[in-house]
Amino acid sequence: MSSNRFSSTLQPDPWLRILVLTSGRLLLAAGLILILVMEVSVALRALAGLIWTASGYHELRSLQAGFDNLRAIRLFSDGAVEVLGNEQEWVPAEVQTGCIVLQNLAWLRLRAANGAQFVELLRGDTRRSQNWRRLQVIWRHVGAGL
Repeated sequence: MSSNRFSSTLQPDPWLRILVLTSGRLLLAAGLILILVMEVSVALRALAGLIWTASGYHELRSLQAGFDNLRAIRLFSDGAVEVLGNEQEWVPAEVQTGCIVLQNLAWLRLRAANGAQFVELLRGDTRRSQNWRRLQVIWRHVGAGL
C-alpha cells in the first residue's frame, strides 16, 4: 500500500532566535565569570578564559550565520528535509543528531547539502497550525530512527 508524500513547512520565529542568541551570550559570560573565580594560577585562568571566550564566540557566530541564511524548513513524510536559503531556492538537507521535538517546541539541527549548518528553535500549536501537526506526525515516524 502506498501513501501520499506530505510535508511540513516551518518558518523560524525571530523572537526565538533572539532568545537563543541572548541565552548563548549570557551563558558565555557566566562561564567566563566562573573561570575567573577559580582557585588556580592567574596564567591558567587567563588561558582557560581565552579558550572559553574564543570557543563561545565561534559558536555564536555560527548560530548567527545559520539564522542569517535560513528562511524556512521543509520536512517530508519520507524523512527528506529541505531548507530555504537567501537565494530563495530549496536545498536538500539532513537532520543531525541532537534534535528534539516536543508538543509545542522543537530544536532542530540540520546540515544542508552545501555543508551549511543550521540550528533552529521552533514553536507551534497543533490546534492552530496544520504544519506543526504534520511535523508531529512526521517526527513520530522519522525522528525515532535518528
